[in-house]
Amino acid sequence: MPTFIIKIQKKYLYLLKNMKNTKLIIEKSKLRGKIKLSGAKNSALKLIAASILTDGDITLTNSPNKLIDMKIHLEMLKKLGKKYKIKNDILEIKKDREVETELRWEGPSIRNTLLILGALLTRKGRGKVPLPGGCSIGERKYDLHVMLLKKMGAKIWEKDGYIMGEAPMGLKGNEIILPIRSTGATENSILAACLAKGRTTIWGPHVRPEIIDLITFLKSMGAKIQVRGQESIIIEGVRYLHGTKHRVIPDNIEAMTYLIAALVTNSEIEILNFPYKNLEIPLIFLKESGANFLKGENGLIVKRGECFPIEISTGPYPGINSDMQPLFAAFAACAKGKSKIIDLRFPKRFNYIEEFKKLNVRAEVEKNILTIEGKTEIKGGKVIARDLRCGAALVVLGLTGKKRTTIFNAEQIQRGYEKIEDKLSKIGAKIQRVDE
Repeated sequence: MPTFIIKIQKKYLYLLKNMKNTKLIIEKSKLRGKIKLSGAKNSALKLIAASILTDGDITLTNSPNKLIDMKIHLEMLKKLGKKYKIKNDILEIKKDREVETELRWEGPSIRNTLLILGALLTRKGRGKVPLPGGCSIGERKYDLHVMLLKKMGAKIWEKDGYIMGEAPMGLKGNEIILPIRSTGATENSILAACLAKGRTTIWGPHVRPEIIDLITFLKSMGAKIQVRGQESIIIEGVRYLHGTKHRVIPDNIEAMTYLIAALVTNSEIEILNFPYKNLEIPLIFLKESGANFLKGENGLIVKRGECFPIEISTGPYPGINSDMQPLFAAFAACAKGKSKIIDLRFPKRFNYIEEFKKLNVRAEVEKNILTIEGKTEIKGGKVIARDLRCGAALVVLGLTGKKRTTIFNAEQIQRGYEKIEDKLSKIGAKIQRVDE
């Protein structure tokens, strides 16, 4: 077994006590039936971070509570002085004791620790959190987070694997100019500004569905936030925020995963609660590439069609998110002809192609461009989920394979998909999870 798999397994060992190694075994399948989407991971995690801003009770419905990253974040909250209760897709967060400013943590880190720092600084005037983790997809620096917190009056430094900050007089509103449309920096600016003194204007924010969900959540807690499209977001700081109840939006990436899985297997399914308005641009590209689907009363109905080549470039919302490009690459591998995918932001995400090649996909990467020769026979084989989105794309390809596909390190997939094997099995997929 490759050494780096063992390291990842140890990283998650305290949460996966009965899972020394998780793998998914997949065989060629036809899909048929209805499949329901979970709440968006990339929204729910930010809402949990925002709960630090209040002592009030928080209730989230449609919350993806079974995800590994959710479990990690909730345990972090517990360390900080919160308590939580889970029942199916309902998450309740309450105050257990006064919020601590230091997150002493020996387990795996997640990217969201940066947002925890912003929330602690604006509420308590100081914070100490582990350096951020998450998928290894290339350069994901946090200099913008440091910049915006400094602009609001905080002193930031690193020491012994932690990032720390102080703002003894509290954070102060300011004008924050983001040089790129960064989702994380936009979220942290919003969180930090909610309890800051005065007005904060964020210029050049990345306004996407998860950001709007966060803003809707915060406004229901008493925050004063005005969105001016992709131009700016204006926040008037308030003295405190109260508790609230909120429903998490459906997961866009999960929606695209099941849609593309149906297309490449030439299947007919209905994806319930499909976030159609949030995926208009990706859907246009798929439609132009032979996809056959229509908007139903309760979701998206996928009909049998053909897969033709695609040429896409990832970019800010409403464009094609970088998280989606491995799924589009799986689509391209099954399409009739040559496809090209450009990712200027995270070109190192193309590393998953080495796993695709093990399944007989013909593809090459040159600088920021991935070229795929489609319609080769997917032979099946043994592959590794190098990260969350790589794993999801391998599941899609495995459903088309001539022989069995075994995906090792499948706990990566569990970071972003709730019981993917159970959901797909219910609509006909031959997929089995094995914990050894």
